[in-house]
Amino acid sequence: MSKGNLIRRMLASIWRGLNGLRKVLHLVLMLFIFLVFFGAMAGTPPIMPNKAALFIQPSGVLVEQLEGDPFDRALTELLGDTPPQTLVQDIVDALEFARTDERITAVHLELSMLASGGLNKLQRVADAIDAFQESGKPVVASGDYFAQQGYYLAAHADELYLHPEGLVLLQGYGSYRNYFKDAIDLLRIDWNVFKVGTHKSFVEPYTRMDMSPEDRESRSRLINQFWNTYQQDVVTARGLPAGAIDDYAQNMVERVGSANGDTAAAARDMGLVDDLLTRIALRDRIMEYAGADSEDEALYSSVSMRDYLGQMRLLHKPRKKAENVAIVVAAGEILDGSQPPGTVGGDSAAALLRKALQDESVKAVVLRVDSPGGSAFASEVIANEIEALQEAGKPVVASMSSVAASGGYWISAGADKVIASPSTVTGSIGVFGMIPTFQRSLATLGVATDGVATTPWVRALRPDLEMTDSTKQLVQMLVENVYDDFVSRVSEHRGLDKQTVDSIGQGQVWTGTDALENGLVDQLGGLDDAVAVAAGLVGLEEGTYSRKTIEPELSPTQQMIVDFLTIAKTAGIDPGSFVSEPAPVAVFANQLQKLLAGVTKFNDPRGVYSHCFCEID
Repeated sequence: MSKGNLIRRMLASIWRGLNGLRKVLHLVLMLFIFLVFFGAMAGTPPIMPNKAALFIQPSGVLVEQLEGDPFDRALTELLGDTPPQTLVQDIVDALEFARTDERITAVHLELSMLASGGLNKLQRVADAIDAFQESGKPVVASGDYFAQQGYYLAAHADELYLHPEGLVLLQGYGSYRNYFKDAIDLLRIDWNVFKVGTHKSFVEPYTRMDMSPEDRESRSRLINQFWNTYQQDVVTARGLPAGAIDDYAQNMVERVGSANGDTAAAARDMGLVDDLLTRIALRDRIMEYAGADSEDEALYSSVSMRDYLGQMRLLHKPRKKAENVAIVVAAGEILDGSQPPGTVGGDSAAALLRKALQDESVKAVVLRVDSPGGSAFASEVIANEIEALQEAGKPVVASMSSVAASGGYWISAGADKVIASPSTVTGSIGVFGMIPTFQRSLATLGVATDGVATTPWVRALRPDLEMTDSTKQLVQMLVENVYDDFVSRVSEHRGLDKQTVDSIGQGQVWTGTDALENGLVDQLGGLDDAVAVAAGLVGLEEGTYSRKTIEPELSPTQQMIVDFLTIAKTAGIDPGSFVSEPAPVAVFANQLQKLLAGVTKFNDPRGVYSHCFCEID
């Protein structure tokens, strides 16, 4: 036997063995899939009771769009590791379904876990609560603890209960941030800042150690308007005396002191809640509306919002119509390139708008904006796609959520109509660039940089060399040019002369009410108003069109994986059990990545940004 034949036989034997192993593994996998499938079929799916209370427990932050890649988010949901966020549209849809559902006899709003949410989003949920109450069914709100945002929603309920050991904390509105100039000086970093806008405060933490008078004036105006709106809405909803909310917030120590240190009693005595109930007493109260649970008579009959929405959206999936108004959400900071939901990528947002352009059933588009801005280049990429829609005869209506400022206003200004809520933060027409250099920091470590070049621009933007005057002049001219483009864009689309735009620009931020007076928006309203306006622009009457949300979707392979894991979970197999706890090093790396995100997010190819520091706590 030749050596070649021996090798061929050995390789053939190895191949037969591997092929046999492949078949065995394939058979095992198929058996596993069938076991999971039949196990899921044999399991008991959640059954909607004939009489129940709808249990709504928003957690974390109220958002217009859940953050993260859809596939990654679907997996983390199955693994039970999702970031605490609640989609505003989910609550609105659940209340709308429940309003006419005879099986739902009451709504229980549990608001202890709601941490934050823009006033605009709170108002939208509150409107949905008010609409539900028109059915005559009660809304019961409860909380072990009420933060300011949760209490706003609770105030709209028919009955409002606090745990006897609880607290209502109404902090008002404010805006604080850290300032780093002294630290930058200590580290011997040259933080070169270029900007246009007297009120463009985003760069201030790098250039000073306190809030500028211009920023203080602008933010004071915003927070006072928000606090007045919050008080008025809550006082009206609860039927409290004028000034009661501010009195409680300003004099909390005295109010709690008069209740012998009992924070819950102080809230009750002020009329902020109807009564103090333990969880057991609360269950008994809701049981009067919903009856007892069929499996545990100590609990009231209920269905969670998630389960309820899953069933109702499946059963009442809207029929597709020949003509649609598309909704594209632009939520988060605007960054260059393709980005996952929760941020606005110039390329990824443009792709969604192109999808609306290519869809023949889409006759108009609503761009739902909830963004403080970011990359000026990415903002212009998105604005160009809006213009392409308009040129194709598909009007665009910008619908502003809590924030549509700087780059968020840049992408909104060119719409056929711009609609804001009274509590939207908008405007902030201004531009900046920041380029740090570290040559002095390196010098303290004994590091120097030297070399040769054919032109001075080879070394122009090296972080280890001081910026030359010529480079600084060039960057400043670029920033001023982009600001002029911004002002010109607003002037052209809003019908205002450039001097007027400049006077209300300069980085100044405005509420939606102020923006309407200044001509930056066309009218005040919400998402529903924007959809109606968009339909009206193309002559679509109510009932003749449907809404079509355009968003990133799972690929067929990703959908198959998610479906498989969902079936496995239904069958009692916890996907999370196959995932080990992250090592301490991984946890530290994740935290470090989050810490550095504030710096690494600056990825504009020209280094020019239209970004607003719009956080109002």
